[in-house]
Amino acid sequence: MAGSVGSVGRDEMIDSLFGTIKVQYLVKCDPAKTGLAWSVFLAQSDLLPAVKLLYRANYFLEDLTAIDAKEGYLAVYHFDHIDSPGRVALRVLTSHEAPELPSIASVYQGAEWHERETTDFYGITFTGNPNPVPLLLAPDMTEHPLQKTEAQRAFLWDLFPPAEPLRAAADFTLLTPAAKLAETGEA
Repeated sequence: MAGSVGSVGRDEMIDSLFGTIKVQYLVKCDPAKTGLAWSVFLAQSDLLPAVKLLYRANYFLEDLTAIDAKEGYLAVYHFDHIDSPGRVALRVLTSHEAPELPSIASVYQGAEWHERETTDFYGITFTGNPNPVPLLLAPDMTEHPLQKTEAQRAFLWDLFPPAEPLRAAADFTLLTPAAKLAETGEA
């Protein structure tokens, strides 16, 4: 089977998959605690290239959701592999002011429904979705039930446990508390 893991270890495969794109933050996770093998933060421009790499390596899309945090909406795409299980979460941030991400439905056709559901609940627009009509909510509904008020939103660093990244871009500070940034003079 093309792209199957075979004798190549999971770590080497993930490193080779994401070695060709700019990863903002890559963490190996404890599956017993998180249900994930890998968590990968990407810029919006790297989402489609990463999804295509996973597709070519025979990963399937499990689901898509979002987190409404102080920094914006964090879209979370979960992928897994049948022959060599190891869930991968791709995480991409978009702003509250203009919540828009590229659609991945051109790669994973089933993503169309996941994107429509995420639009219904959070108001994120997926550019290029071939059927962007509401999936679960009435077409005339303008509210998005999972959007939070500013007071209800948490910082991403409060939502993710501390981890030692395998790769981190120098300018990636989403998971660094503001106090630490102030100490280092990066804030």
